[in-house]
Amino acid sequence: MRVEYPSFGRITVEGDAYGHDIVVYPSGRVERRKKWVSKEKHGTSHRLDPEELKEYLTEDFDLLLVGTGMYGKLSLLPESRKLAEGKEVIELPTGEAVKVFSEESGKKRVLAIFHVTC
Repeated sequence: MRVEYPSFGRITVEGDAYGHDIVVYPSGRVERRKKWVSKEKHGTSHRLDPEELKEYLTEDFDLLLVGTGMYGKLSLLPESRKLAEGKEVIELPTGEAVKVFSEESGKKRVLAIFHVTC
């Protein structure tokens, strides 16, 4: 699966462009990130709350990859990280996370959450 992060606020998956945060499932399904779940609790969508992460745990995965945005603003809360115990977890700025996705998606079942702005 080809994912590209061509510019701030935009990401493409298999040629389809998205102007919002997305979740890419191991099956290849793509959906809009449900960031309002975290925003309601923390006043910001830059904290990935366990309640939000639970929304995405519908498919088995080996690697949880979090693209933290161009400037690394999105962070996985420690309580959220606990939901991925026993799995590999990588948090990187989105540009770098997209590269890791490209390298790992053929080898591992990757659940990716990409923040496309800050």
